[in-house]
Amino acid sequence: MEPDVEKLPVAVTSSSGSSALASAVTPAIEASELYRFYHIGDDETQALRGVSMQVNSGEIVAVVGPSGSGKSTLMACLAGLDEPDGGFVYINGDRLSRRDEVARTSLRARSIGILLQSGNLFDHLTVQQNVRLKLRLAGQNDEARIADVLELVGIGKRHDAYPPHLSGGEAARAGLAVALASKPPILIADEPTGEVDAKTEQRILALFEEHRNNGGAILIVTHSDAIASRADRIVRLEDGKIVKGRP
Repeated sequence: MEPDVEKLPVAVTSSSGSSALASAVTPAIEASELYRFYHIGDDETQALRGVSMQVNSGEIVAVVGPSGSGKSTLMACLAGLDEPDGGFVYINGDRLSRRDEVARTSLRARSIGILLQSGNLFDHLTVQQNVRLKLRLAGQNDEARIADVLELVGIGKRHDAYPPHLSGGEAARAGLAVALASKPPILIADEPTGEVDAKTEQRILALFEEHRNNGGAILIVTHSDAIASRADRIVRLEDGKIVKGRP
């Protein structure tokens, strides 16, 4: 049986081996009664139906569920890439939803690293230029960090390559470098290992765990059993709602 996915603080082990209790006072991500509807002609699709959840600093939360259950819609709302029709999203206590695009973009750039299945990279920029742009959007100007993060994800030798010339695995690692570049307190990833081999998947999982152990909050939308098994908590969505008490 799953624990309560809403309020349970999670004990995690830091990289030094000490145990830390994830704070439940001010969640890194908090969603309150999220609703999202889509209309095509006279048809209405209820993508999210009153979803409430939180992700604390120092934990990995995996969002799982069948295709069409609302996982990607939830991720987009939590990242500020989409606006819910009802409810609110808070990032480290600051309201993200119901704000103008400039305010949302600024908060997202400072606080969230986003790893999408595609669209993480600008095709007309090299890998290192993509990372540099992310740093500048976050208000950082650290040239040394560019090389460091590319080496961290194992793509340093491809720093001058353009995204169309990368393999699927290389593109995934380059996207992860962009997401991690500014050392964001929150990382949100959508199927981060969907196009990589087993070795690269393990490398990405190790980087997620290192980020968690350093106090970061991570939310991962995934179909991968390997990722779900490494999460501190699992949130299961079905038909736009959280299902409790399911394996």
